[in-house]
Amino acid sequence: MNDPLDLKKYIRNVKDFPIDGIEFRDITSLIETPEAFVKTCKELARISREFSATSIASIESRGFIFAGSIACDLALPFVLARKPGKLPNKTFKKDFDLEYGSTSIEIQENTSFKDSDRVVIIDDLVATGGTAIACAELLTENFEIKKSNILILGVIDLPSLGGSNLIKDQGYNIETLVSY
Repeated sequence: MNDPLDLKKYIRNVKDFPIDGIEFRDITSLIETPEAFVKTCKELARISREFSATSIASIESRGFIFAGSIACDLALPFVLARKPGKLPNKTFKKDFDLEYGSTSIEIQENTSFKDSDRVVIIDDLVATGGTAIACAELLTENFEIKKSNILILGVIDLPSLGGSNLIKDQGYNIETLVSY
């Protein structure tokens, strides 16, 4: 499938992880290879810049690896979307389903956004879309960010699981670097 930056060779497929029947896309080889990691971060930064991002948000935990670099390169605020109980202040919480269970993410209520902000949500992978949509809904429902001002940006897309189409159908922007 789609791999214009030639990154697939740095992504391992691990069968039956974290549970039987799941084929996990392991990015550790990509981040352990400076050439691949730099190429990935530069492309994510380019896309974020073209979107005119005013903030970078990211989803625990693998998205943080990329988002911190992008926020630093573009000198933008970096907002954490974390698992419950991991943030020290009062939070907004959103429950969602994964392909193998359900969970929640939270963003601190004291996070500073303007309704005109353009937010890029960075994660390593888009599968069913649940995690990305939950993060986007935290922004739209609690900080009044318009759907059109949110870009969900992933390294990997698994289009057969329908997440990228669901994200588009919900009215959000989406871009990914590698499709399987």
